[in-house]
Amino acid sequence: MPFRLPPMHALEAFEAAARHLSFLKAADELCVSQSAVSHRIRQLEDDLGVRLFLRINRHIVLTPTGETYLAAIRRVLAELEVATRAVARGVRRTLKVSVAPAIGSKWLVGRLTDFQRLHPDIDLVVSASIQTGMIKSGEVDVGIRYGHGPWPGLSACKLFDEVLVAVCQPAYAREVGGLTRPADLAQATLLRHPSLPWKPWLEAAGLDWPEPEGGVLFDDALMMIEAAAAGGGVAICPYRFVEPYLDAGSLVTLCGKVVPGRGYYLLSAPTVTDKPWVTAFAEWLVAAAQISET
Repeated sequence: MPFRLPPMHALEAFEAAARHLSFLKAADELCVSQSAVSHRIRQLEDDLGVRLFLRINRHIVLTPTGETYLAAIRRVLAELEVATRAVARGVRRTLKVSVAPAIGSKWLVGRLTDFQRLHPDIDLVVSASIQTGMIKSGEVDVGIRYGHGPWPGLSACKLFDEVLVAVCQPAYAREVGGLTRPADLAQATLLRHPSLPWKPWLEAAGLDWPEPEGGVLFDDALMMIEAAAAGGGVAICPYRFVEPYLDAGSLVTLCGKVVPGRGYYLLSAPTVTDKPWVTAFAEWLVAAAQISET
């Protein structure tokens, strides 16, 4: 009976965990859960009949056998990558990406040139949406969404967290009396978005007010930001998206209050996560998100 080789995903989990000496960091890199990495490595150890890691006080270290195996696996993976790139050279792939409009226009599109430079054989098709059904159905390969999950039936990899600030046009602040204190917002129009509630910011500012029911309700955060910049009222927004407006002076923050928001996640259906061109985009996106956080 021929010897059965370990599955590729187990070898990738082992190499990443050994490089980081962390199941959690390996999980972040591979866009899977920490328990998935732990399960893959445990299964690999069971299949090989050896211990590759020692678990010591929540830390992991390689065993001597693990160190020897790691050196061999790295050589094999490097050779496999070279061979795969040689075979795939000239074969074009199409990657369909769905992104929430605000993060797409204010964060992603300015970075896509770097991805295209690194992967000229992958053609990107980028669309704007906040729905997840198209990701589940396979209409798109991956999606970038704001929230905290869970997203049943989808694999999720956190890109970064967000903080929320209240902003308005400087002239608008003067028109309604200055807005120097949180209570001054009683004189203002509060712009709204279903995924960006006012209540956490109001509580942080010491205001026991209910969630506002008046004011324009937007289903697109970028339109709400533009409305605030045009003097339409005060908006609660992710700081990452209004930073260019703040630098340009078209918006100002109010009262210096910053509250935690949700996170941005890369979502994909399990059926596409092993496709090399999807993996290439996921790895690039995670790296780009890490750089933007530093």
